[in-house]
Amino acid sequence: MIVNQNPSWIGALVTLKGSIIKRIALRCLMITLLACLIVLIERRYPACHDRWWEGRRAWGNVIIETRSFIRASVAVQDPATRRALLRPLCGFSHALNARLRGEDEFLAASPWLSAPRAAYGINVSDSILRQVGEQCATLATQGTINEWRYTILEQRLQVLANAQGVCERIKQTPLPFPYTLLLHRTIFLFCILLPFAMAQPLGWIAPVFTAIVSYTFFGLDAIADELEDPFGYDENDLPTDSMTRTLEREILEALGETELPPALATQDRVLT
Repeated sequence: MIVNQNPSWIGALVTLKGSIIKRIALRCLMITLLACLIVLIERRYPACHDRWWEGRRAWGNVIIETRSFIRASVAVQDPATRRALLRPLCGFSHALNARLRGEDEFLAASPWLSAPRAAYGINVSDSILRQVGEQCATLATQGTINEWRYTILEQRLQVLANAQGVCERIKQTPLPFPYTLLLHRTIFLFCILLPFAMAQPLGWIAPVFTAIVSYTFFGLDAIADELEDPFGYDENDLPTDSMTRTLEREILEALGETELPPALATQDRVLT
């Protein structure tokens, strides 16, 4: 037994005599290194929620820039010419939505396009923007719109192209396998070993505590897997169908249509 009457506060902080720190130092060091490794990977490869949020911001830009293009296109006086500019943008949103889901881009966008499939190549979404840009350049050359107006329209198309690039980067860059493997193993081992640590101090409360903690960690792990690809049909994925329908309605209204397709409603509290 160690007897140390009234040690100084500095001595109480730094003394190792009788301290348990020598027995647990290695375990504490291992946990600290594991935490540093996880933080390092997290800094280099953002979490799945960041991917979901970045995808939402990209689709937000698609909506904003399409609306800006609609406003800027009022300078085109000929209704048929303006219609030829705006309808393909609706096709772009449909094509991008299908592209991110691994579906047929042209089939999704074809009701809004006038050219055959061969005219759009292997990247229908990008081809649509390129063709709309060519139409804007032709209007500027003909003097239908001035150079300033052409620059505004071209800038809107550039932001749409950037948004497509962001979405494709998220879609085509899965989380690194060592990152997911480390998280899966850490969560599994933690939940497996937790009952052994809690059995003695908590008794029969240990199973309840373990169930709550396991629900939290396994739930976060499952959500991360689901949000890794935010463009699919899972319940927590982005409602890209609804956003595409929003653009569809606004473009048709800008073209003077009165019978608009209905906005998508939630089904069993899920908006696709």
